[in-house]
This record gives sequence, structure tokens and C-alpha cells, in this order.
Amino acid sequence: MATQTPPVAIIMGSRSDWPTMKHAADALDRLGVAWEAKVVSAHRTPKRLFDFATGARAAGYKVIIAGAGGAAHLPGMAASMTELPVLGVPVESKALKGMDSLLSIAQMPGGVPVATLAIGEPGAKNAGILAAQILALSDETLAGRLAAFREAQTEAVHETVED
Repeated sequence: MATQTPPVAIIMGSRSDWPTMKHAADALDRLGVAWEAKVVSAHRTPKRLFDFATGARAAGYKVIIAGAGGAAHLPGMAASMTELPVLGVPVESKALKGMDSLLSIAQMPGGVPVATLAIGEPGAKNAGILAAQILALSDETLAGRLAAFREAQTEAVHETVED
């Protein structure tokens, strides 16, 4: 018996990106959104990338979160091969602290959009939330969970500096 494809695919160029990209998965878990994570390198596994991106919609995915560091071609290459929304997470690199990743993902040519998030963990967390917001456009139950999440987040911020 085949299992249903989750609505969100989290892809990354290397297993070493998982400590960052796990924050997207955690955000999706908190909001009750199913996801699947895969290592798909734009440079080392181009056929895997092609097969994944060209088949993502038919496979049942609705949103792709793509994390990459350094040259960070994964989000843009995935976006070039699918009509699905692609959310790009720049993974912090050793050489340039993620600025290279950020600029590589943000500087897409007109006509091939990638929604680019912040560098590192905050970007991954926000990518998970943004993916849920996209899905909530056609899912009132998820929209309710998002509203509750936002309310809880607001209530967690204290008005005073005292403990």
C-alpha cells in the first residue's frame, strides 16, 4: 500500500545542511504539516535533482523548501524545473558566513522566482512557517492552527523587562 506524498518537500544539497534545515521540519511539525526530507545536490547529483524537480508536482508535493550553502544553486535549479513555489534557505557557509548562499539564492533572473529567506536557522524556521501559510490558503483547519501559533507567539512576549 503506497503512502501519500506529504505536501512539503525539504531538499538540501548535503547531509551537513540538515542541522539547519531541521528547523523547517520542526516548524512544520509544530503546525501539523507533513513533510519529507531528501538530499538532492545540484552539483553532485544533477540527475536526482532533475528527476525530483520535474516530477515534484505529479508526485503530490505542493511546496518545496530548498536549502543550500556556498554557490547555492539548488533552490534556483529546482525552481527552474517546477511550477511549485520554492522557498530558498541560505545555509551558512564557512568561507563567507552565508552571504554567498544568500546572494546566490536571492539573485534569480526575472521569470524564475525563489522566495529567499534569512541565512541559517531563522530562515529555515521561517521557510517552514511560510510553507504552512501557503498551504493554509486552501486549508481552513491549518489556517486556524497558524492563527493559534501566531497568538501564542505574541502572548509569549513579555511587556516588561522584569522576570
